Amino acid sequence: MRTSEKRSLIERPSPELSVIRQCELMGLERSTFYCRVAPLSADELPMTRKLDELYAEDPTRRTRRMSDELNKSGFNAGRGRTRRLMQMMRMKTIYCWPRTTVCGPAKYKAPYLLRKLKIQRPNQVWALDISYMPLNRGYVYLLVIIDWKTRCVLGWSLSNTMEAAWVVETLSDTVDR
Repeated sequence: MRTSEKRSLIERPSPELSVIRQCELMGLERSTFYCRVAPLSADELPMTRKLDELYAEDPTRRTRRMSDELNKSGFNAGRGRTRRLMQMMRMKTIYCWPRTTVCGPAKYKAPYLLRKLKIQRPNQVWALDISYMPLNRGYVYLLVIIDWKTRCVLGWSLSNTMEAAWVVETLSDTVDR
């Protein structure tokens, strides 16, 4: 049963059971029962839309940079208001820390097979890379096959799921060319 349904079943002026006891029986925290979420005002709806766009553009911004960007866009947004809206929208800042020297605890570390290989001609070595691109409704995966010597893109493909069959099909299409 959802929290809103539990909240609606509790009777305030009940002679038999107090609100505390009803909350205990329903498994509902009293603070959840008494807390009423204030709806957004009409001027905050465009601000939340802009905040969502800014977050999709760069999720590493914290409240100070977000409020500066909102103010540049013509909104009156202080840090407190921006923080409240970000918390309400469940936006968490993503922190970027470089982890260049940290080696993961792998049981087996594969050797780098190209270390002593002299790459002298095209089609001697290919590289394959999979990346994702954010869209309005989710992500799309991009697979690119590159020639190591010439740095030319030999093949590419887009998919909304990252499956092995998709990679094998793109690779076989590139080989057949």
